[in-house]
Amino acid sequence: MKLSARNQFPGTIQEVRKGATTTHVRIEVAPGVVFTASITNESAEELGLAPGQRAVAVVKASDVMVGTES
Repeated sequence: MKLSARNQFPGTIQEVRKGATTTHVRIEVAPGVVFTASITNESAEELGLAPGQRAVAVVKASDVMVGTES
């Protein structure tokens, strides 16, 4: 798989939780570092996602916001 996105994080699927229209997929990319993706149920089924499976979290964003307490 080749993508133009630079932010690719390989990891292991920890949880696949199907909802009414979307599925939440939790991917652990480092010990204690977990990305959660919300994808369509159809996409989750087509990919055959399951806990323990290797996957890549791909982050493509045009903006990154930064906040502080002050």
